[in-house]
Amino acid sequence: MTSDEIRQLFLDFFQKKQHTILPSSSLIPHDDPTLLLTTAGMVQIKPYFLGVEVPPNLRLASCQKCFRTTDIDSVGDPKHLTFFEMLGNFSIGDYFKEEAIKWAWEFVIQYLKLPPERLWITVYLDDDEAYDIWLKNGIPENKITRLGEKDNFWGPAGDSGPCGPCSEIHYDFGEHAGCGRPECNPGCECGRFSEIWNLVFTQYNQDRNGNRTPLPKPNIDTGMGLERTAALMQGVTSVYDTDLFMPIRKIIGDLSGKYYGNNENDDRSIRILAEHSRGVTFLITDGVLPSNEGRGYVLRRLLRKASFFGIKLGIDEPFLSRIADVVVRNMGHIYPELVANRDFVREIIMAEEEKFISTLDAGINLVEKAISEVTRSGEKVISGKEVFRLYDTYGFPPELTGELAGENGLSIDLDGFEVEMENQRTRARAGHKFISGDVSSDIVVHDTIFRGYSKVQINATVKLILDSESNVPVEQAREGNNVAIVLDETPFYGEMGGQKGDSGKLITESGEVEVVDTTWTIAGEASGNALYHIGRVVKGTIAVGDKVDALIDVDRRLDIARNHTATHLLQAALRQILGNHVYQRGSLVAPDRLRFDFSHMKNIDKRQLEEIQALVNDNIRRNLPVTSRENVRYQEAVAEGAMALFGEKYSDSVRVMAIGEPSVSVELCGGTHVSSTGEIGTFIIVSEGSIGTGLRRIEAVTGRGAEKLIVQNFELLNAVAKDVKSTVEEVPQKVKGLLNELNTERKRLADMERKLSKNVADDLIGQKKDIEGVPFIAAKVQSSSIPVLREIGDEVRAKVKDVVVVLGSVYDGKPGFIAMVTPGLVDKGLHAGKIVQQVAGIAGGGGGGKADIAQAGGKDKNKIDEALSQVPDIIRKSL
Repeated sequence: MTSDEIRQLFLDFFQKKQHTILPSSSLIPHDDPTLLLTTAGMVQIKPYFLGVEVPPNLRLASCQKCFRTTDIDSVGDPKHLTFFEMLGNFSIGDYFKEEAIKWAWEFVIQYLKLPPERLWITVYLDDDEAYDIWLKNGIPENKITRLGEKDNFWGPAGDSGPCGPCSEIHYDFGEHAGCGRPECNPGCECGRFSEIWNLVFTQYNQDRNGNRTPLPKPNIDTGMGLERTAALMQGVTSVYDTDLFMPIRKIIGDLSGKYYGNNENDDRSIRILAEHSRGVTFLITDGVLPSNEGRGYVLRRLLRKASFFGIKLGIDEPFLSRIADVVVRNMGHIYPELVANRDFVREIIMAEEEKFISTLDAGINLVEKAISEVTRSGEKVISGKEVFRLYDTYGFPPELTGELAGENGLSIDLDGFEVEMENQRTRARAGHKFISGDVSSDIVVHDTIFRGYSKVQINATVKLILDSESNVPVEQAREGNNVAIVLDETPFYGEMGGQKGDSGKLITESGEVEVVDTTWTIAGEASGNALYHIGRVVKGTIAVGDKVDALIDVDRRLDIARNHTATHLLQAALRQILGNHVYQRGSLVAPDRLRFDFSHMKNIDKRQLEEIQALVNDNIRRNLPVTSRENVRYQEAVAEGAMALFGEKYSDSVRVMAIGEPSVSVELCGGTHVSSTGEIGTFIIVSEGSIGTGLRRIEAVTGRGAEKLIVQNFELLNAVAKDVKSTVEEVPQKVKGLLNELNTERKRLADMERKLSKNVADDLIGQKKDIEGVPFIAAKVQSSSIPVLREIGDEVRAKVKDVVVVLGSVYDGKPGFIAMVTPGLVDKGLHAGKIVQQVAGIAGGGGGGKADIAQAGGKDKNKIDEALSQVPDIIRKSL
């Protein structure tokens, strides 16, 4: 069976069991700050398990892209992976152990057709229920092994939360593949057994003291690794021998001339390069960009490690983008986002790879410095801490450090390096814990129906009032109280997807609340589908059960809507002018401005920016209709070309916004918009620039914000025209003329200063003194800037063979110093940087520089003479 056949077989099997098939979510977890990357299939299911979101079905299944950072440094053996695909089926309080076990056994025996005699089962020590269900399904007692918490209990993923026993299906490669001990079973780490499916029975909630209580509705969470399963189904012992990796292995061989299976050292390099190339391609596709922290650091490590092992295989030019092309060809039919972002992925990889190659020499220099220090100390081993520092800080692989050390008769402390790596893994695991908020049992969360697409005012009922100071439910709030109010329905849009929430008023017969913000979560608590209206009681009282008139600030809503629709037009314009690799990577839609972050590697020139702005404004003037379709199936919407936001998690039912007929923009979007583009008025780009590798940002204004900007600029232009005594039309020419005059005057003054510098220098030479055989000049002079002070010093050095020059002057009320030492005196140990640092210190400042020239600044201008008077003593002590 090919990997494609296994993947589809699994999903089809569970679809027949009434499961809804979810598309894989991004490797960047949606709205989950507890996770660096998506590590398992249950990550996108977690909101359903926690009751924060309502699932499209109580039975779900998926093939999820996953990435685990804890295995980065284990990659290279035949089985470890960082990026992998996880097949899984899930029950949200529906079926439990009976069905999960029965269906798992049915699938592996009847569909995968694995031989039953090769399969072993593990269960948790005291999970008699699971044990009995396996027996009922025909598994012999001697093939069921009970294991402890380390092997067969999952969670909680943090210090508290859902957890439960698990049961695993293992494949037995046979006695010849193991340790040979009679008691060898799936709990043994000898390599004889391979886990292919883990069934987690989430049936308890564990508190922070370790106490477990049964969940009212237990869940099922399973995971079957596609790569391992493919290895079994294709009759190989290594995931790298499957069809998922064979094309990647081939391109590596074609590039390097070294093919898999001829040399174990080369084979390890090929495995690392193949694995990391897959991970890199998927990470960038899902929106991760190289950086020195978080996900970006993970990506950078993989890229550099892959590049190094390519160099080790003899590939002497940037090559990783060519391997990424093969990954896209091999998997793009399953993950179309790979194809859509192929060019962008190539650009990011090439830029990062070239950067690493350009710093490789510097890394080698750092290793050589470490080698030199170890050699001088008489040691023969570079410490594990130093090897780790070179790897962790500079991205320099330990293998290359070892090779360079070996060439110099040294070795590296790999055990110490592994200790440091394990410490880092421990920190990483700790950082990935999921810590759920404490939800007060007193708070009954009510769902809120959003009516704001079509209404700006409705009559609703108060379901919940929280006192914002204590986050405690109250029955009534009075004038002056800060509150968070939940209604049964609302026209208020809650902040989401970059769009700011609405503001407005809640009016009852007895009081009034000024709403300043709206949000779907509060105080870190799971709020279900409740919208919280955050504000202050400004009149009377408001109580649970009151009828309220909910009115949004319409003018503010329209300002936001103009900016939001403009972001859709902007993305369409960017893709038309810059290319289809452009995708939104983030946004802010506020009433006064919009901010749009997008993927693009190159600088955008003035002409392109003008074209982008012009295209958006053209589509505004065309007054294109803006329409929405509700409850469209996600897969259907994407298949029709609707654009989705990177990293965003969408339900099976989505809202599609389209602009124009035919459409110039089609996006999945839950925000509020104008009804036609003409309502936007005008669109003005305020700024554009880079915010990171492959990321750029445009800030712009529309509508009233654009009008305000135009008025401000005209007022400014009129003020300038008045100051330069010209008409507005003549301002550019007039200013140009004034600048030319100014530059001419500056040049004249500079020439005068140069002439004066020569005269000053001549006067200073006459003040030359001597301290213990060293000629020096220390003087306070008048100059307009440090560069002029430096010119004076240069004039002195040019005329005197051996001299130390220390000059001081006052600029903007503070002292500045410059020190110069001629070459012959530098050879005697005098250092301009050290001299000027001590001089400036007396005046309350500091500075430094090179041995021959340095500068510094002070704080107390009254001490400039005292500072310069100390120069002879400073020189004497320096000899």
